[in-house]
Amino acid sequence: MPTGPITSPRSPAADPVAVQTEQGPTGPGRDCPLCPRLVEFRCHLRERHAEWHNAPVPSFGELGSRLLIVGLGPGLMGANRTGRPFTGDYAGDLLYATLVKFGFARGDYVADRDKGAWRPDTLSLSDARVTNAVRCVPPQNKPVPAEIAACRPFLAAEIAAMPKLKAMVALGRVAHDATLAALALKGRPYPFAHAAVHELPSGLLLADSYHCSRYNTNTGRLTPTMFEAVFAAVKTRLG
Repeated sequence: MPTGPITSPRSPAADPVAVQTEQGPTGPGRDCPLCPRLVEFRCHLRERHAEWHNAPVPSFGELGSRLLIVGLGPGLMGANRTGRPFTGDYAGDLLYATLVKFGFARGDYVADRDKGAWRPDTLSLSDARVTNAVRCVPPQNKPVPAEIAACRPFLAAEIAAMPKLKAMVALGRVAHDATLAALALKGRPYPFAHAAVHELPSGLLLADSYHCSRYNTNTGRLTPTMFEAVFAAVKTRLG
């Protein structure tokens, strides 16, 4: 497990791109300029939907948690609209229902899929935190490698700032690869596979799942039972 901060090429004191978020640690600022394509898309969305979040989405949950869930990036009508990871689209329905079932969340989750501003609900996380490999919504929900790399220092800082972290769940191959890269690990010894659990040199566990997207569930690639099995295994390993 990391015992100190992971070195990042940016620091909040030296770079206005990096800011201290309300949920800490250092994250991208509201007008982060690192990815030109994402900036252009963000500006377009702000013109069309001024009431949406339309900015890098901060993490959700406490830094003192033992579990970190890493997704791909904000959904257009989900987190990009509401400002909270996995909130406002189907992926959040499955994720948060599963977290409640295994004691990692409590309260009521409200998807609120209308096109207006999101109404906050009573959902809170317990011993878990949710973030994304890419903090800004990408066109067609597909970030390019340079955008994933640009956000990597923020994920590295996130992991380093969680002193009790024991396990991570990567939702999809992109999140899996981004998490390993943030830890400066090569992917070959830790291949992505649904329900795989990797023991990393630091002592951290990395569990893999197919992403809980509507596409994956509609096609049968991922079922609720398969998804729940991943969290059941993590719950058991955490004791």
